[in-house]
Amino acid sequence: MDLALLSALNAERAARRAAVLVTHLASGRQRLVKAAELDTDPLAPALAAAFASGKSGIVGEDEARSFLAVHVPAARIVVVGAVHISQAFAPMARATGFDVTIIDPRTAFATPERFPDTRVIAEWPDKALPGLGLDPFTALVALTHDPKIDEPALEAALQAGCFYVGALGSRRTHAKRVERIAARGLSQGQLARIHAPIGLDIGAANPPEIAVAILGEVIADLRRPVRRSEAAA
Repeated sequence: MDLALLSALNAERAARRAAVLVTHLASGRQRLVKAAELDTDPLAPALAAAFASGKSGIVGEDEARSFLAVHVPAARIVVVGAVHISQAFAPMARATGFDVTIIDPRTAFATPERFPDTRVIAEWPDKALPGLGLDPFTALVALTHDPKIDEPALEAALQAGCFYVGALGSRRTHAKRVERIAARGLSQGQLARIHAPIGLDIGAANPPEIAVAILGEVIADLRRPVRRSEAAA
């Protein structure tokens, strides 16, 4: 690989930005396609699918065949709220390959004993989130029902372009939440990205079922090519 290409690829990886190294198999020519350049690339549909799946492979036919080496940051989930749903959700999310972090300033809930094998940060979101570096390969799930805790986290996630942003609460509760966040300057387009009520509509009736519904919705957004390419840009 050309040294300049390698340096550019390493810079994208260090910044947790998706990129694909395209190698034209007949000629051996290589080029790096960054997520922000996706829409203008002649291989845009194939690249969008590659960004969504995270899998490398060959595209095209005959002389047009190219190998796509996909470099996508590992997806992760930040859960705001060390609640019963989170206790069910964390091991499920880890089992599907996500790195999971729990944030909750309430030290009686945010304990290693309640969340074994999961990173727990017992701080307010506005203190904890800057150190985590939210990005388009991060999902944020807000579950406390407390506006003082959930809403700063939702704002930070929307501003960072997280690929999934969801919040627990009824439609009525969410409507009031949106009014408060909008008053602090976020656009209606940004606010429309919040999944609320959170989770797939599967009739979930208890914390483990709600956790399944949330995880399913997160995975659906993660694997949706248009959503991922837009967020990553």
